[in-house]
Amino acid sequence: MGKEPKILSTAIALPEFSRTTSDILPYVDAWLADQPERFRKKVNRIFKYAKVDRRYSVMDIDQVFQPTSFAEKNNFFLEKSIDLAEDALVKALDKAHLKASDLDFIITVCCTTFMIPSVDAYLINRLRMKQDIVRLPVTEMGCAAGISGLIYAHNLLKANPGKRAAVIAVESPTSNFQLEDYSMTNMVCAAIFGDGAAAAILGFDDKPGPTIQASEMYHFYDEIGMMGYDVKNTGFHMVLDPSVPSKIEKHFHSILFSFLEKNQLSIDDIQHFIFHPGGKRIVEIVDKMLGELGKNIDETKAVLAEYGNMSSATVLYVLDRYLEKGIPLDDLGIMLSFGPGFSAQRLLLRWEA
Repeated sequence: MGKEPKILSTAIALPEFSRTTSDILPYVDAWLADQPERFRKKVNRIFKYAKVDRRYSVMDIDQVFQPTSFAEKNNFFLEKSIDLAEDALVKALDKAHLKASDLDFIITVCCTTFMIPSVDAYLINRLRMKQDIVRLPVTEMGCAAGISGLIYAHNLLKANPGKRAAVIAVESPTSNFQLEDYSMTNMVCAAIFGDGAAAAILGFDDKPGPTIQASEMYHFYDEIGMMGYDVKNTGFHMVLDPSVPSKIEKHFHSILFSFLEKNQLSIDDIQHFIFHPGGKRIVEIVDKMLGELGKNIDETKAVLAEYGNMSSATVLYVLDRYLEKGIPLDDLGIMLSFGPGFSAQRLLLRWEA
C-alpha cells in the first residue's frame, strides 16, 4: 500500500442539454431586445469572444430564458443535481474497481444551489454506503471548492491510512441566471458559465497514479468583495470584481512559487499545470506567464472551450483529462484554483507506481 494518498480515479457527468455559443446568441439578442444598441453589441462581443464554444445545462435553453422564481429554479436543480452527482460517482467508482460501500469519507461540493439535507445524504441512501461513512458538504467556496474538497480528503486520509474518500462536485450556474439583471457581471457570467458534475476517488494503492504530496490554501487579505453572491429575493446574483484577473497576476508569485519553495521545488520541476479555467482573461494571464517559463495550460483552455466554467467541478474536468493520459512516473503536477474569500487552493501531485 502506498504511503501517500493517491487519486485513484476521476469521472465527469454532463446534463442532457447543450448548446453552442452561436446557438445561444439569438436567444441573447431576443432577451436584450429592449436594451440600448450599444449595450447589445457589447454583450454580443462578450459571448463571441469568451473562448467558450459550448456549454451544458440541466435546463433546455427555452427554460433558461423563462421567468421563474428562485424557489422554482432551486427545486428543479435539486432533482437534477442528485442524478448528476450519482452518475459521476458511479463512473469514478467503476474506474477504481470499487463499490460505494468501500468509501469511508464522502465530500460533496456545490455553491449554485441550496439544499438540506445535502446531496451526499441522498447518495448514501441511493448507493447504500456504509452507515458510519463520514460526510462533509462544502457549500460556500465557489470555484475553488473542487480543489478544496481534494485538500480535505487529503487531510482526512493522511490521518486515516488505508481509508478511501470520494469528492463529488456538482454545479448548475445556469439555474442562477438572472433574467432581470442587466449588470455587466450578469452578462459576463452568462457568457462563461455552464453546468456539470465530476467525482474523484482517493485512497492508498500501489497502482500507478498521482499521489498528493502537499496541499495548501492562500488567502488574500481585505479582498472579501472580489467574488461571491448577493442573495436577493430572485436568487443568487453573482459578484465578480473586474480586478480579479489583475489581482491574481499580482499575487501569482506568492501563490505558486512560494508553494513550490516550501516543497523544495522550482517551476522547472513541474511538468503539468492543472488550472481552473475561471474565464478568458484569467486563463490568458496565466497562460502568458507560464508560457514565458516554457509551460502550458492547454488542457485548461480546452475544458473552457468545450464546457465553459462549471464552478467547482471544472478543475476536476481538467484533472480527468490528465488521468486519461499516459503520464510518466515521477512527473510532478500542480493543481490551482481561485474562489470567494478571496483565496487560492493548491495541490502538489507526483505520479507514482
